[in-house]
Amino acid sequence: MKTHTLTQGTPEWLAHRRDFFNASDAPAMMGCSPYKTRSKLLHELHTGLAVEVDAATQSRFDDGHRFEALARPLAEEIIGEELYPVTGSEGRLSASFDGLTLMYDVAFEHKTLNDELRAVIIDEACGSLLPLHYRVQMEQQLLISGAEKCLFMATRWTGDQLSEQRWTWYYADHALRAQIIAGWEQFEADLADYVPAEIAAEVVAAPVESLPAVSVRMEGSIAVISNLTLFGDKLRAFVEKIDRNPSTDQAFADAEAAIKTLQTAQDALEHAEAAALAQTSSIEEMRRTVADYAGLARSTRLALEKIVKARKEQIKVEIVTAGRDALLNHIEGLNKRLGKSYMPGFNADFAGVIKGKRTVTSLRDAVDTELARAKIEANAIADRIQINLATLTELASDHKFLFADAGQIVLKANDDLTMLVKLRITEHKAAEAVRLEAEREKIRAEEAAKLAAEAARKEREEAAAEAEKAAEIARQKEKFERDQATAHNTPAQESQQVLKAEAPAPDATDREAPAATSPSVGSMGAGKAADAAPSSAVVRTFHPAAQSFRNETPTLKLGTICERLGFTVTADFLASLGFEAHVERNSKLYRESQFGDICNALNRHIDGVAADAVMAA
Repeated sequence: MKTHTLTQGTPEWLAHRRDFFNASDAPAMMGCSPYKTRSKLLHELHTGLAVEVDAATQSRFDDGHRFEALARPLAEEIIGEELYPVTGSEGRLSASFDGLTLMYDVAFEHKTLNDELRAVIIDEACGSLLPLHYRVQMEQQLLISGAEKCLFMATRWTGDQLSEQRWTWYYADHALRAQIIAGWEQFEADLADYVPAEIAAEVVAAPVESLPAVSVRMEGSIAVISNLTLFGDKLRAFVEKIDRNPSTDQAFADAEAAIKTLQTAQDALEHAEAAALAQTSSIEEMRRTVADYAGLARSTRLALEKIVKARKEQIKVEIVTAGRDALLNHIEGLNKRLGKSYMPGFNADFAGVIKGKRTVTSLRDAVDTELARAKIEANAIADRIQINLATLTELASDHKFLFADAGQIVLKANDDLTMLVKLRITEHKAAEAVRLEAEREKIRAEEAAKLAAEAARKEREEAAAEAEKAAEIARQKEKFERDQATAHNTPAQESQQVLKAEAPAPDATDREAPAATSPSVGSMGAGKAADAAPSSAVVRTFHPAAQSFRNETPTLKLGTICERLGFTVTADFLASLGFEAHVERNSKLYRESQFGDICNALNRHIDGVAADAVMAA
């Protein structure tokens, strides 16, 4: 808070008040002051001209300052600290404190005790029951000073002697504070656009031309002496001058005064007629004349009464309609600011605030005050919507499809909207994760099915290939057996001689080896001890032609060869036949194309062993 060295009531203090929005003016700004209207405060701050204070009012002000000074020691005793009158400001807001502690943590406000305050100040904890215009003033004081509370005291004095005292504590009301801040913002905007209206003087009916007194006097039995002709002329002239379309407070006052004059004329004519009739017997002409004039006065009066009533209602409608149109224009401007029609539809209670208002000025002031209140409320809603739109943009820019109801949810409190946005996004992500996992599971199942089908296809193809190989081996074996059967059609000795004769010298493709070095051939019993074989027996080995296919990758395992043959052979034995194994880790591998040659070599080896056995026998 910025403090100002000013004394209340001085020209410097008054000049300061013209440049700030003061706490004592806050009730008028809020439309709750019993002393000044919002429209009047607008006019004063725009023109810088305040209503001149008369001597009686100044005397009341002086008494108020004196009572305040007398009450300050009483307040210091209650608070337990000294109080200092001070003027302070915060921004454009200002307040003149009746008292403030040195640390600015407790304020003091004094008023003259009246019946309204007596009714609500019951104990020290009823500050919230004080009339609104007092609470608004103190709330602005707490806002500016940062004080926690304000001691509100009302006293009555007889001279310098305390007659009566009431006090209570007022604590900060943050909801009311927000309304005051928003109210001054709207007031500042209205002040910038303010165009002073013609100041209406206190309405007093214009002087109405008095009609001549009706005089009807009877002389003799038939003579009628009267001024009815003069009266009629004056009455007609008066009626012609009446404004039948009043639209201002002055015009309404003139019309209502004319109604009273016409009623008086009507009554006077009726009384004159009655007096004349009391003097003589019926005089038809006088009666007709009186009746005509009385009828003119009556009909004009009744018509004017209806016109006045109708125009007042019309003026009310025009003022209320103007207020509603101004509010709609303001809301339209807020929607343009928001970029879309987010503002909810609502109407100010213009019809309610004009109840009991009888003058055009009071009607307009009531509607203007309600319009300002509605604008403040609309501004607060628009500000909340704008904050919520920013929250939506920040949190849900990638999930706009989840918020088709944005027009409704942006009206929520920001905390509630933030929670709703996060909840929807979290639920969506969870549902999306479940959906994606289901899709992935479906893809995995489909891939597994494809792999299973592929494996089954490969297994069938491998089984078919194995069957084809087995069939090929069978065909080769059958051919070999046929060849062997053909060879065995000669006598045994001839066969042995042929075999011996056929034994060539060892070369790169055939070599001799003692039978004792031949390994066993498993369950076939083909291998024998060295001393059991004749010295002339030879073992024929075969280096297959398939060795020319050395670029083929070895994949045929030794175990697979044994399974196909139905008996066990060793890698060393196959090496003795000319088939060297390709060693990979612990596996001994051969080329698939060598299998037929291995079978042929085995058959020849077996045949050779059999031939040697025959010869030995």
